[in-house]
Amino acid sequence: MAARLTVDPDTGLGLALAVVSSSAAPLVLLDGDFAVVAASASFFSAFDIAPHEAVGQSVFNLHAGEWNIPQFRALLKATAAGSVQVDAYEMDLRGDRAVPRRLVVNVQKLSYGEPDQVRLLLSVADVTDARISDKLKDDLLREKAVLLQEIQHRVANSLQIIASVILQSARKVQSEETREYLRDAHNRVMSVASLQQHLAQSGLGEVALRAYLDQLCESIGASMIRDHDQLQIQVIADDSLVAADVSISLGLVVTELVINSLKHAFPGGRQGKIVVRYTSHGPNWTLSVADDGVGMPKDAPSATAGLGTNIVAALAKQLDAHVQVADAHPGTTVSLIHSQLAVVDAEAGDHSRSRQG
Repeated sequence: MAARLTVDPDTGLGLALAVVSSSAAPLVLLDGDFAVVAASASFFSAFDIAPHEAVGQSVFNLHAGEWNIPQFRALLKATAAGSVQVDAYEMDLRGDRAVPRRLVVNVQKLSYGEPDQVRLLLSVADVTDARISDKLKDDLLREKAVLLQEIQHRVANSLQIIASVILQSARKVQSEETREYLRDAHNRVMSVASLQQHLAQSGLGEVALRAYLDQLCESIGASMIRDHDQLQIQVIADDSLVAADVSISLGLVVTELVINSLKHAFPGGRQGKIVVRYTSHGPNWTLSVADDGVGMPKDAPSATAGLGTNIVAALAKQLDAHVQVADAHPGTTVSLIHSQLAVVDAEAGDHSRSRQG
């Protein structure tokens, strides 16, 4: 759209020449044949052009023709015809340079009331350094992502080696109690290794929780369940995406609760199922682990909290959630509930599952 000046042609041209010549930004005034009528000192300086070599010459001939770019020529012609107004068009000015200059160009048609008096106002901004800086930043971010992903892989591999060493130690010790502690440590380390491996595969963005919990529970089952026809772990989750650090905390909670159920809920070869469930609604979510085993012992309130209980309580606090334990008739359900709709007293009615190890 043309910018119409409300002055007579001679006065308007004089005003345009004065504005262009005094501008601190690179400006060029062109006529209808795309010849340079005037340009600012900043333009001549920025593009190493002598004023006496530019005024009266076609803009396409400036600096050995480096401005003679087909797309740029077409845009100027369309603007002169009144078809378009060029705003923030980016182009490369190559010439004989090893690295082209990245320019942002704006072109506006000026109208003085005379149809045959075409004037184009061309403003140019050199954004080469800014684009190089953006590219360097993007390259650094990509490099950082690759390095972090490699670290995730290495951490997961290291944890698997540690778990293997712990398992070998468990086979050598004579004390059954010590052997049980080492087996618990092995299972926990393997679960954390599974978490790290999944994060490495998922990248550094948000984590799809359903696939994440599926893989985690599959790993726990592979290391702790001998007969999968006797004991099963099922995951029911919605399509929630969570931040990587949140997924780690949720995964650790699931690890502790599932291991706890496998150890205590099905004594004497009892058959059963463990269901891991995650549902969310806006900022509110619930994570639960339910089994259909023997249930909580009658003296649960007086039992001493174990390591698993303390881990779950600490993770719940970190997630700003409260723990709820319920008798499922049969079995037990332990839930982590995060709610922003009501103030919940985390201590009222919350107690640790006594048989957690």
